[in-house]
Amino acid sequence: MIRLTTERSPREDALPLEAHLADLLSLPVGSFDYEIRKRSLDARRGMAKFVYTVDIFVSGDENKIAKRCEGRVQPPEEEYSFPALDSPKGGRPVIAGFGPAGIFAALCLARSGLRPIVIERGKIGSERVKDVDAFFNGGELDPDSNIQYGEGGAGAFSDGKLNTLIKDKIFRGRYVLNELVRAGAPEETLYNAKPHIGTDLLRTVVENLRNEIIALGGEIRFQTQLVDVLLEDGRLKGVVTSNGVIEADTLFLATGQSARGIAEMLYGHGAELERKPFSVGFRIEHKQSDIDLAQYGNTKDLRFLPPAEYKLFMHCKSGRTVYSFCMCPGGHVVAAASENERLVTNGMSYHARDGRNANSAILCEILPEDLGEGLFAGYDYREELERRAFEMGGNDFTAPAMTVGEYLYGEKKRSDIEPTYPRGVKYCDISKLFSEEINASFREALVAFGRKINGFDASGAIITAVESRTSSPIRIKRFDDRQSNLKGIYPLGEGAGYAGGIISAAIDGVRSAESYVLSLK
Repeated sequence: MIRLTTERSPREDALPLEAHLADLLSLPVGSFDYEIRKRSLDARRGMAKFVYTVDIFVSGDENKIAKRCEGRVQPPEEEYSFPALDSPKGGRPVIAGFGPAGIFAALCLARSGLRPIVIERGKIGSERVKDVDAFFNGGELDPDSNIQYGEGGAGAFSDGKLNTLIKDKIFRGRYVLNELVRAGAPEETLYNAKPHIGTDLLRTVVENLRNEIIALGGEIRFQTQLVDVLLEDGRLKGVVTSNGVIEADTLFLATGQSARGIAEMLYGHGAELERKPFSVGFRIEHKQSDIDLAQYGNTKDLRFLPPAEYKLFMHCKSGRTVYSFCMCPGGHVVAAASENERLVTNGMSYHARDGRNANSAILCEILPEDLGEGLFAGYDYREELERRAFEMGGNDFTAPAMTVGEYLYGEKKRSDIEPTYPRGVKYCDISKLFSEEINASFREALVAFGRKINGFDASGAIITAVESRTSSPIRIKRFDDRQSNLKGIYPLGEGAGYAGGIISAAIDGVRSAESYVLSLK
């Protein structure tokens, strides 16, 4: 096998790759096989090009053929496989939460013959979608079935971006991507540098993963909430749910970052927790066509290019960092509340990313001096923001919004951008949500971002508040064996403070399941 890199213009990329590789290798078309390992888009300096890493399989002299591609050849990387368990041991582990971390922990445990029991507060995917759609269309919020709770977790209603900044030297990330493709994600998920699945396709992928877990002897109990844990001498003996008690000595805790009550319950039992940094902010919307123009330039190849993305950050004079997060090309701002009288926004897009607007969270880090005393002060802070946003919108899940022109300069001009938040917006002064210092940081960053992306700080851009569920304000401590100080409890994923996205949460689930399986050998 020969691994090599090559480049193609957007126009060339519309043509078959095999012919391009044949020319590069000086081999006839059809005389070799190939597999795309990575495909990325380099749009710097206004000259967009696609960069490929490809594995070539030939029957001839590989060294001779590789010499024809000198300077393009790369060494192969290792592949990860989950450690096998010779024979199942012990009782059935329980997994609380069926988001990315819980799903992949359950999948790995089920393949090890351990027949996990999954409890999920929300509903099965098909019923959850109905509840979310009803809420988007003006219906009542179901506190147990919404964008935060239910099959797939919050990630099931997102852009489905699968990039991660985790330093994963054992390549568990590719293992996760392989499993997603096996479950129905598009093939390009494996090789696109910034892969995304989209809300519409993610639902089927999650359903297929659920069916495999069940086929392997696992059990998934929807509409079953974790209420308490039973301990004896600091060790887990059982799990109390809204539908009864489950005897268990192992609990994988993947309940997500909206489940404050779980953290408080564990703390009451003596679990070691700590405060951690988190961020809050708002969603910003531009026309996708304006972002495309700013990122790609006025190129004739625009029709060959995907909807443009961006990633921005800066360190402000205040000492705070402001950055973009969960950028959704051609996406929608969504109503992500999980409690009544509290308003939360998020972003999502479908696989086609063909919506009229681009949106992203613009977040500012929260410093210790912003918070009150106590371990759960971060939760208090963001809950107060959500309550005030709910009131500013009119107490009916209408979201408070304003133009960037008004936020930066006090301009009271109408925008030609139509907000995508499904419950409607109310234009008002959302700067009242934040302190003077946080507002100053946001304003400084927006102007700076406008220098990086032309038009980013345009007066007509729309900001919608409040984005508050990007990261957990607490971390449940765990040791090298990935257990809490309460033995038998494995905190994992975003809610435990160890992840920040679909892939990082899934990897955390794999690693915790791996640690448990290795302990049984």
